[in-house]
Formats: sequence, C-alpha cells, structure tokens
Amino acid sequence: YSRSLNDVTTALPEIVEQIRILPVRDLIVEGEVLSLFPDGRPQPFQITMRRFGRRLDVERLRAELPMTPFWFDLLYVDGGHLLDGEQSRRFAALQDIVPADSIVPHLVTSDPNRAEEFLHDALLRGHEGIMAKAVDSPYSAGARGQSWLKVKQARTLDLVILAAEWGNGRRRGWLSNLHLGARDSEKGGFAMLGKTFKGLTDEMLAWQTEQFLKLQVAEDAYTVYVEPKLVAEIAFNEIQVSSHYKSGLALRFARVKRYRPDKTAEQSDTFETVKKLAGLTPG
Repeated sequence: YSRSLNDVTTALPEIVEQIRILPVRDLIVEGEVLSLFPDGRPQPFQITMRRFGRRLDVERLRAELPMTPFWFDLLYVDGGHLLDGEQSRRFAALQDIVPADSIVPHLVTSDPNRAEEFLHDALLRGHEGIMAKAVDSPYSAGARGQSWLKVKQARTLDLVILAAEWGNGRRRGWLSNLHLGARDSEKGGFAMLGKTFKGLTDEMLAWQTEQFLKLQVAEDAYTVYVEPKLVAEIAFNEIQVSSHYKSGLALRFARVKRYRPDKTAEQSDTFETVKKLAGLTPG
C-alpha cells in the first residue's frame, strides 16, 4: 500500500516477489521504493511516480524503471504486534527477516559529529536528508512527533527575478510573489523555475517594490515584468519535474534568503546547474 493507502500491488511485481520469499508467513513492513540511477543515486520523485497510476504497462515500466526497496520499520510479524515496542527492537527484528541490502542505511549514535557525517553522506548520495528517531520510541501511526525528526539541508541557488505579482491581504500594495529564473547559457534568456513570496520581510517587500517599479518593462492586471537585473539567493528543498513551466522544472518549497547586490544577472546560476542538481545531467 502507498502512504495514502492505495493498493499498489499490481504496479510493483518485483517488490511483491521479494516479499514472498521472506522467511515468514505474515508481516507488515514499512519502507520506501525508489528508482535508481546506475550509480545508485535516486531518480527524481516524479520519475518514480511513473510506476503508479491507472492503465499502466507494468512489464514495460518494470524494465524501464525497476524499483528497489529500502525497508526501515517492522510493525507486525506472524501474529506478533510490534507497534508498542521500542524502535531499536523493531529494527533488530527487521534485520533478522529482510536482506541487509534492502534495509535503509542506519546509524545509532549519540555523537553529533557522526550524525552530521551520516547526513552529509546521504546528501552526497542524492537523498534529501535523513530521519532521526529516538531508539526507545514506539511506532506512532500517522504522526512523527518529537521522537521522529526529518533532517534536511536546504540548498540554494542565485536566481534572477523576472517579474513580481501584487500582493493580497497584508501584502496589498507591495509587489510580492516573485518569478524566479535561471540563466540559460545555451539558449539565452532565463528559464523560469517557479514563484515564491516566502521569506520576505516587510522591509524586503518595501525595498523590492521600489526597485521593481524602476525596472518595469511591462505589466498586466496582477504582474509587473522587470528587466532581469536583480539577483536573489533562493533556498529550496527539491527540484521537481513540472509541466507548469516551459523549463520543465520547478523548485519545491522555494523561499528568499536574501538579495545579492554583489552579483549581476550574468553571475547568477545557470539552468545547466539546475539540471545537474536535479540529477537530469551528469554532474
């Protein structure tokens, strides 16, 4: 089953085959399935999602996008409920049942330096972060709480502002929602990667509204289009495939960290860099 409790059995025959050969009669195991590049890095989430949906050619997709399981919790096995057991005991039971190469990489430590190294290694392997779990925590369905924490490192890009939309509510009268562009060094111009108003303080809103009106080249009912001169440092969690923009990509959870008056548009990050970060070109 998926996280939303959709039955995906028929979509993942290779996972079913691996489960059926485990040395138990019944079990409930939790994990993730990923489609991997040849070097072991995970493919973008949207690529993996091609394996799910209606009217799928399952065998063709299985050959094109084979899925690899990464198990991380065991909730039930052969009549025994493990939900109330400590995380460390559930994980030990999991290790006794499933092959080691199907278990998510795992570290038990109280050393912050070792934990940081573990996070850094996960990021280098193309993952968005790690889960930190208290070893004595029971399983809490539907909620992580303070015993399970997702630890991620936001990445940043220096992008050019292409336009801004007038704000609503308390942002009324200010140009707020920013159109973000990466410099396209091959085709020229800029590839739009999405919009954001997150991270903007009142001072930044007032300043950028004044600047955008000076740089205005066109407008419509909601949007002021500007000369591509202002560069902003944009933090984001992930680069995802998107049909909303001609670039085909969009930043997930983008937010403004600061403007970069020390950089010109010609010094901003390129679309090629964005594609490398997304894992779509060698890098």
